[in-house]
Amino acid sequence: MMRSGAAKPTGSRDRDLNERRTGAKRRDAGTAGRVFRGFKGIAAAVMIACIFTLPPGLWSAGPKPFEITRNIFEEKAPDFVMKDLSDQKFRLSDYRGKQPVLIIFSTTWCSFCIGEIPHFKSLYATYAKQGLEIVNIDIQESREKVSRFAAKYKLPYRTLLDEEGTVSSVYNIPGVPTMILVDKNGMIICRQCRTVDTLLESMIKKKGSFVKKLNIGQSIDRSSLKTVA
Repeated sequence: MMRSGAAKPTGSRDRDLNERRTGAKRRDAGTAGRVFRGFKGIAAAVMIACIFTLPPGLWSAGPKPFEITRNIFEEKAPDFVMKDLSDQKFRLSDYRGKQPVLIIFSTTWCSFCIGEIPHFKSLYATYAKQGLEIVNIDIQESREKVSRFAAKYKLPYRTLLDEEGTVSSVYNIPGVPTMILVDKNGMIICRQCRTVDTLLESMIKKKGSFVKKLNIGQSIDRSSLKTVA
């Protein structure tokens, strides 16, 4: 018979030690899991707070993972008048009933905007001659800074100045770059427009062009452009 206080056999001590180690590991794992879940909850709360408290003057850089088309949402494009870098006025409603307009909201400091410039230039080269008007709206930056940027990257399309952020606020722009395609009826047919090339090709296939083809030798007067019947 084993006396009180006598040492346990080696096998029993090993089993006790293993059980204690296993229990400790389980407790540690449970604690880590609770801490991780708590961290995820705090991170989610912080992200939501940041989204809903983002000041109007701060713009996120980068395309958003969504696109709104007329199949989901139909909206009349708010009219606006702004000056371009040549101090010429641009009025969106002047194009209503005549031709579609692709609006690009951007800034000079946005790396994603700079990365998209080759695509914007390609759109201009392909579709401007067919009647699509493309304008770039720079948000809350000075004329001097934007002029240097446009010259550096040789932007072929008009750049408008939204120095106070008024138009971008009216259009509820979530970040830059953002493209908005307005059809000839003045209706927004896509926001973000990740598939703008497909949409434009579809519009051309239906009409043959955005505007009536000019006779050979006829000069282009953009104010007289008409849509294809």
